[in-house]
Amino acid sequence: MAIRGDEIRLGQFLKLADAVDQGGDVKALLATRAVSVNGEIETRRGRQLHVGDTVGVGYVAYTVTAPTPTPAEEPGSSVEEPGSSQD
Repeated sequence: MAIRGDEIRLGQFLKLADAVDQGGDVKALLATRAVSVNGEIETRRGRQLHVGDTVGVGYVAYTVTAPTPTPAEEPGSSVEEPGSSQD
């Protein structure tokens, strides 16, 4: 599951991954002790996750990944606006 920055809080990640429907559901899910981070049970919704961390929710595992850069973000690439070619 790709995140935007370098880190994300566990509660935000669970919402992003659609592991919970609403933010208020995070606390209840963590109380069941069904969430793990890097193989260890985690109950803190504020736990900082970093790229490469693995989050387990029941039988589902998610890996925190960096976003895939768009062509405009890749070094040395250029993206032309439609109609801007100089032929």
